[in-house]
Amino acid sequence: MSRRRPDKIALFLADVDGTLVTKDKVLTERARKSVRAMATKGIRFAITSGRPPKGMKMLFEPLRITTPIAGFNGGLFVRSDLNIIESHTLDPDAATRTIALIEQAGLDVWVYSGDDWLLRDIDAPHREREERTVQFPPKVVRAFTDAHLKSAVKIVGVSEDLDKVADCERTVQAALGNAASAARSQPYYLDVTHPNANKGSVVAYLSRTLGIDPGQIATIGDQPNDVLMFKPSGFSIAMGNASEAVQGEADAVTDSYENEGFAKAVERFILP
Repeated sequence: MSRRRPDKIALFLADVDGTLVTKDKVLTERARKSVRAMATKGIRFAITSGRPPKGMKMLFEPLRITTPIAGFNGGLFVRSDLNIIESHTLDPDAATRTIALIEQAGLDVWVYSGDDWLLRDIDAPHREREERTVQFPPKVVRAFTDAHLKSAVKIVGVSEDLDKVADCERTVQAALGNAASAARSQPYYLDVTHPNANKGSVVAYLSRTLGIDPGQIATIGDQPNDVLMFKPSGFSIAMGNASEAVQGEADAVTDSYENEGFAKAVERFILP
């Protein structure tokens, strides 16, 4: 996929982990300055992530975000004060089937329901990493109840076996079809959300609510689920740390998240 940069970019939409912040979840000063530079040019900035909205709160003030924030890959849109604008919960039947499929694949299951992050094993892989990322602890439950699944915004399959996660992605996509959106947000995370809760839908939502043509929206990301927002946007940028497959779906490639890839993308592709 290769398109010329549009003559006008009105909005830049960025993924967070692996893109906007470093491996250690740090927002660099150069990244901050690049967002401020876009503002002086009249280019708006928005973020989307598989994180819950409150797991992105630490970014709102330093980046002076005024656009809707898309948490859970578009499952929940909030304002910078965390007041909910719009939410998309999974169908309870789809949620139940998702958990069964993830368990059959040998992955651990996490459920994000309401404001809670629920899991059954506190020693599950990547739990500490996720806790550092979202900056709040999970709740350990014996079982996922009907009440939990009635308000489930995202279900995550987690494993250190990356091939298992990739295989589970294909299995869930085939089994649930249009009943859910399933895509890897990290090689070790499979995110399952409402069918309208994916990063492609985030582009459509921001286009509609902000009155910006999709062709004037640029996007940047590093994971397979970011490809969903590459396609409907007018210009897409893959991070240098993205896989070759993800890079092949973008219009341009920048440096890695450990070498100011986000800021370099703004300076090279967005501001000119």
